[in-house]
Amino acid sequence: MSLPSDLLYSKEHEWVRREGSDVRIGITDFAQDELGDIVFVELPEVGDTIEANEPFGSVESVKTVSELYAPISGTVVEVNEGLDDNPEYVNESPYEQAWMIVVEPSDDAELDKLLSAEDYQSYVSE
Repeated sequence: MSLPSDLLYSKEHEWVRREGSDVRIGITDFAQDELGDIVFVELPEVGDTIEANEPFGSVESVKTVSELYAPISGTVVEVNEGLDDNPEYVNESPYEQAWMIVVEPSDDAELDKLLSAEDYQSYVSE
C-alpha cells in the first residue's frame, strides 16, 4: 500500500494535500484497493460547498457504490474532469492523476484533526 508521507488522511480513507491556501482531495490507495475496479466517479460542481464528514460524491466499482466523505469543510474551486472519461485512474494513480477536488477550506483547524501517514497506516492495520 502506497502512503505518501506529505499527505494527511481521514478515517473515511480520503487524502488531503495542502497547496497554498487550498487543499487537493482524493481517495487512498487502501480505499481503491478495497473497492476494486472503479467504473464511475460522481463529484460536486465548482462553487459547491462541502461539509466535513458529509458525503461530497461517490465512486462506483464493479463490486459496490461507495460515498466519498469530505475530510474538511469548504468551497470546491476545481474538479478533476479527467475522471469522467477515465475513472480507472483511481485504481492506477490514486495520488496523482486521480485527485478528485480542490477545496478552499472554510476552517483550517479541521486539518489538524486529520491523520499523518503513520497514524493512518496504524488505523487501517487494526
